[in-house]
Amino acid sequence: MTSAPDAPLGDGGHELTVTGLRAGVAGREVLTGIDLTVRSGEVHAIMGPNGSGKSTLSHVLMGKPGYEVLGGSVRLDGVELLGLPTWRRARLGLFLAPQYPTEVPGVRLQEALAEALAGRRDPAAPVALAAAVAAAAAEAERVGLGAPLLERALNVDLSGGERKRSETLQLGVLRPAIAVLDELDSGLDVDGLRAVARRVRAGVDEWGLGVLAITHYARLLKELRPDKVHVLVRGRIVASGGPDLANQLERTGYARSADADPADGDAGDGGADGSGHSASDEPFPR
Repeated sequence: MTSAPDAPLGDGGHELTVTGLRAGVAGREVLTGIDLTVRSGEVHAIMGPNGSGKSTLSHVLMGKPGYEVLGGSVRLDGVELLGLPTWRRARLGLFLAPQYPTEVPGVRLQEALAEALAGRRDPAAPVALAAAVAAAAAEAERVGLGAPLLERALNVDLSGGERKRSETLQLGVLRPAIAVLDELDSGLDVDGLRAVARRVRAGVDEWGLGVLAITHYARLLKELRPDKVHVLVRGRIVASGGPDLANQLERTGYARSADADPADGDAGDGGADGSGHSASDEPFPR
């Protein structure tokens, strides 16, 4: 990654638009038509049962090999991402914190960050390793990752929670336009969950980060404070609503949403009082 950036990153005014996305793996269609738009400064959450296509969506957005795109479009600031290699998508401003971060033996975290930062800038002005080390140290303090762990190879000999803190640290250093978080809360204790979620939320406020957070649990969303919650079932979004929808799902499960027709609009917004919110629902604090 040595050429100039394809687009400015983290300066606000970005938009990720997913239209009619269909994709599969191993000959089986998993995503059957996803429509979604995430803009700078917005937090969207995707919830759904196991096997509904949530991780597949994150992999397809980032261009992981092995997945077949069957139709649709994914655009970031008007640039079609489908067909681009993962590194090009990253340079355009897309970031993925995967559910299972990969170990990279022999490559220290600071070195990886220095290369990533250098790939976004003019090659005549390379990023010094010292600058990446300083930035990583500052972010490590914010997410509660021990300084000695920064000297290790990327994700090697880290616990599940430490890997999630490391991914959040990388997000803070790289300052992407749009971040896809695939179960960022898995493997984290209560303190770790609070630390990483608050750092992500701070990115929304500091540089207009747009977030697409995939999760099973409302506990992450209490810190992220989403603008919109979507329910993904059998490869399609069947309901969308405000943050109170996540609370509803924790009480009732996905059976009701699975029967919803997405053509009806925001199926998750209807409440017992007809106002769009159930009388017993309390939205996440703003």
